[in-house]
Amino acid sequence: MIDEARTLCVKLFVLDTNVILHDAGCVFEFDEHDVVVPITVLEELDRFKKGSEDIHFQARQFLRQIDELTGDILSDEGCSLGDGRGSLRVVLGADCDRLRGAFLQDSPDHRILNTALQLSELERERPVILVTKDTNLRMKAKSLGVHAQDYQTDQVANVDDLYTGKRLVTGVPSELVDSFYADGCVPRDEVPLVETPLSNENFILRNGSKSVLATYHAEEDSYQRITKSACFGISPRNAEQSFALQALTDDDVKLVTIAGKAGSGKTLLALAAALECRSKYRQVLLARPVVPLSNRDIGYLPGDVSQKLDPYMQPLYDNLTVIRHQNPDSAGKIQEMLEQQKLEITPLAYIRGRSLQRLFFIVDEAQNLTPHEIKTIITRAGEGTKIVLTGDVQQIDHPYLDSRSNGLSYVINRMRNQPLYAHVTLEKGERSELSELASNLL
Repeated sequence: MIDEARTLCVKLFVLDTNVILHDAGCVFEFDEHDVVVPITVLEELDRFKKGSEDIHFQARQFLRQIDELTGDILSDEGCSLGDGRGSLRVVLGADCDRLRGAFLQDSPDHRILNTALQLSELERERPVILVTKDTNLRMKAKSLGVHAQDYQTDQVANVDDLYTGKRLVTGVPSELVDSFYADGCVPRDEVPLVETPLSNENFILRNGSKSVLATYHAEEDSYQRITKSACFGISPRNAEQSFALQALTDDDVKLVTIAGKAGSGKTLLALAAALECRSKYRQVLLARPVVPLSNRDIGYLPGDVSQKLDPYMQPLYDNLTVIRHQNPDSAGKIQEMLEQQKLEITPLAYIRGRSLQRLFFIVDEAQNLTPHEIKTIITRAGEGTKIVLTGDVQQIDHPYLDSRSNGLSYVINRMRNQPLYAHVTLEKGERSELSELASNLL
């Protein structure tokens, strides 16, 4: 009777390959429910065993884990995933006339779907759910009457509620605004209109036409006024950019995320702040994931590693050019830093295993990284290192990530209210009037 009761309440989750490549520990995230890995998934993972990228690490890690769990032999009943968890088993699957009639071609996706379809027909007493990050495969499964879900463990509940790092407070007494300009710092209890401020959260305190920009410091339990000061010739054009430069140049803040649409100045501000603070760090390191637009690779390129990566890293060079134009005196300093490798542009593929000491490390387009890749980057930080992540959570080029599941959203959601962390969302485009118009209307 106990086993029958358990069967009625325990679900059966069938995993797609992309879920495992996203998170090698995914099998431990289904609580008391059972997990099935189709044999096709193991076949696909075999192609990802060798390599230095994150997906190769995830494949190797997963295969090691299930090898340890299963021991010498894996029975039809599967093996236990631990106390309070369900079981794990590998299913071969057989040909299905219904599936063969629906799809003309045989593919790994269709074989995984075939396994889920067969299990849903055999295990009628409990739900069978296909878990995949492939939207099209989810639609195919639903069309055949198979329940399908995205892998939701590391997803943000609602991207519209994502922490922005700033608040507008109106109706502030005029005397309080004057106090900020007179003293620069005001204790928290003197700003009663602000409820439960978060560490390093930014505020626009307004009284009619009078206003002041301030940041809350949790350790001092006070608000510090922010001044609009330039960095390496780049001046902030709005309140959010002022907030960003404050966080980027604050030595006590070791992790900064800057989100915003195209043209809002994310990368430019990060570069300008890094160059302004260059004397405090051994090296300024710029990196971005190598993800071509629409995932269309440009093919083999001649030259060394640097020359091969130039097309992908060109946006970073473009921002350096803007700084040179805004601050002509900086051209010689930037060139000298490049020649001495104090300013280096590099891919992210070889970051694993490194220990980054006294670096100002900027990761551009961080929305194209998985939560695990982001964790790998941040855990590389050594003593005296500052990490800056920039990106637009609405502009995803990765095929299996979206605005809720990408690494940048994940960090913003998990790290807020930490004394070492600050975040700012830039809302207004400052690249050009045409860029702002296109961003809003197209």
